[in-house]
Amino acid sequence: MVIKLENQDIDSRLLPLLDAVNDPEIPVLSVVQMGVVRSAHFVAENQALIKITPTYSGCPAMDTMAVDIKNALQNAGIQANVELVLSPAWSTDWITPQARQKLEEYGIAPPLSAEADKAVLLGQAKIVACPQCKSKNTRLISQFGSTACKALFRCDDCLEPFDYFKCLK
Repeated sequence: MVIKLENQDIDSRLLPLLDAVNDPEIPVLSVVQMGVVRSAHFVAENQALIKITPTYSGCPAMDTMAVDIKNALQNAGIQANVELVLSPAWSTDWITPQARQKLEEYGIAPPLSAEADKAVLLGQAKIVACPQCKSKNTRLISQFGSTACKALFRCDDCLEPFDYFKCLK
């Protein structure tokens, strides 16, 4: 049976194996929760084709993700070929609702809407809530945080710095 998640087409026999593969940069999220796995199907008995899309072109974690996926499936007796797919481009809309909650619990502010994101990254608004204290009294420190897909913010109430996962469409 094939599981149809939003923008994902994953064979139900592969889903638990892939959902156990963590994103190497955000280990509380799986590659499925991040929306990186586009499709996963058996092409023969014990052989699967997994298609993944990078969160942005040039993402250095993609090679690690591919190796981790191959290893997870190999441990289950499945030979996996992992193919990089660039179109359609990955979007933060593909991050699952549970993953957004996990991001916040981990200390990373989840992505806003595209319109809100453009305003905040241009310094026009302070609307990114601090994942520690939930205050919206925050400010952009740097367009780039711990990775290129995140920006660095600081809360002016609790004084904690935090990453904000940029909205990508």
